[in-house]
Amino acid sequence: MTDVIISNEGREQSAPQNADLRAAALRPVLETPRWWWPSVIVLTVLVLGGIAAWVYQVANGLGTAGYNDGAFWAIYEANLVTFIGVSYGGAVVSAILRLTHAAWRAPLTRIAEATALVTLPIGMVFIIPHLGDPSRIWELVWPPYWNLTSPILWDFFAVSTYLLATIVFFYLPLVPDAAIALETLEGEVPSTRVTVRKTLYRVLVGRFGGTPYEHRRLNGAIGLIAIMIIPMAVSVHSVLSFAFASSSRPGYMETILPVYFVVAALYSGVALVVLTVAASRKLFHLEAFVTPRHFVRLGFLMIAFGAAYLYLTFTEYLIDGYSGTAGASAWVYQIVAGRYAIPFWLYFVAGGIAPLFIMMFKRLRTTGGVVVASLLVVAALWIKRLVIVIPPATEPLVNSPLAKGGVLAGNWGTYHFTWVPISITVAATAAIPLLLLVVFRFFPILSVSEIEELAEEHGTQEVGA
Repeated sequence: MTDVIISNEGREQSAPQNADLRAAALRPVLETPRWWWPSVIVLTVLVLGGIAAWVYQVANGLGTAGYNDGAFWAIYEANLVTFIGVSYGGAVVSAILRLTHAAWRAPLTRIAEATALVTLPIGMVFIIPHLGDPSRIWELVWPPYWNLTSPILWDFFAVSTYLLATIVFFYLPLVPDAAIALETLEGEVPSTRVTVRKTLYRVLVGRFGGTPYEHRRLNGAIGLIAIMIIPMAVSVHSVLSFAFASSSRPGYMETILPVYFVVAALYSGVALVVLTVAASRKLFHLEAFVTPRHFVRLGFLMIAFGAAYLYLTFTEYLIDGYSGTAGASAWVYQIVAGRYAIPFWLYFVAGGIAPLFIMMFKRLRTTGGVVVASLLVVAALWIKRLVIVIPPATEPLVNSPLAKGGVLAGNWGTYHFTWVPISITVAATAAIPLLLLVVFRFFPILSVSEIEELAEEHGTQEVGA
C-alpha cells in the first residue's frame, strides 16, 4: 500500500493524511472513551431485562405477551420482519455502491456492513419468542422434523444462507485492514488488550501478504459476493412474505407482498444505516471522513425506496378496497378509517410524506434533516409492520355477517401490548448499538485500505464527498 494519495488537482498528500485516517479508524480499538462503559452497562441491562421477560413468558405462556385466540400473530412477527428487513439496508447499499463504483461509498461501507451483521441475528432470534415453547426450535434445525411445505422453514433456510453471506461480506474487506491494524499495533506498548487484538488480526489476515495480485484477487472475491448478496436479500425477504401471502386470510393473501416486503426492507434499512453512520461520526469523531454530502446522498437513496413503497401501499389498498369482496373491504376499512386508522395515518405521514418533504427542500436537506427523516422512517416502518401483521390476524372469518358499509360486524379480535413484548422489543433495539460498540472495539470502524485505494484512483475530494 502506497503512502501517498494524489488529489484531484494532482497535489501529493503526504503520509500524515494516511496516518490521520488510520488513527481515526483504530481510535475505537485503541482508546476507551469515558462514555463507552456507561453506555455498554445501560444497554446490557436493557438486554438482560428482555431476556428476563422472555423467561417469564416461557414459564407462563404466550398469553403474558398479549396473544390470544383472536390475535395469534402480533408484535413478535412484526419485529421479526422489521429487524431482518433493516439488516438488508446495510448489506445491499454497500453492495450496490461497490458494484456501481461510487467512490464516495468508502467511509460508509464498514459501518453499513457491520449494521447488517448485527441486526440480522437479532431479527432471527425473534423466531424463539414467536414459537412460545423454545424446544420447538428443533423442528427448524433437525431434519426429521422438517415440513418442507412450510414457508417458515423456507424462510429459515433463506435467512441462514443470507447470514453466512453477510459474515463473508463483512470479513473479506476486513482482511487488508487487519493487516494494517496489526502493523500499527506493533508499535503499541504491550498489554492484554494489544495482545488479544494482535492475535485476532493474525488469524484474520491468514496468508494475505498485501501484494497487488492478492489485492486484485480479494477485490474480485468482494465483487462476487456483492453480486450474490443482492438477489439473496431479495429472495430472503420475498420468502419471508410467503409466510403471510400463502395464507388464506384477507390482508395476508396478497401477491404484491414479496415486492412490498423487499422495498420496505431497503427503505428502513437505508434509514438505519444513516442513523448508525451519524452516531458513529459523532461518537468517534469521524467528521473529517464522513461529510454532510454522504448523508444527503444516502437520503436521496432512501427517498427513492420510500417513493416506491408509498406507491405499493396505494396500489395494495386501492385494489383490495375497490374489489368490494367482504374480507378485503373489511380489512381495508379497518386500516384506513376503523380501529387501526391512527397507526396507519401516523405511518403514512411520518414515514411517507414527512421524509419526502424534508428531502424536497435544500434548506432542510442537511445532515440533521436527513437524520430526522431517517428516525421517522425507522419508527414509522415498525408501526407499518404492526399494521400489516395485526389487522388480518384479528379479523374474524366465521359467523361475521356484513354490516352497513361493507364492514364485518363485531367479533374482531383484539391485541393489547404487555410489558413482556415491550421489554423484549426494547432489548432487541438496545442490542443493536451494544453489538456495534463491541464490533468496533475489535475492528477498524473505517475501511482504511478501500479509502486509500479509492483516494489514489479518484482523488481525496470525491472519496470524502
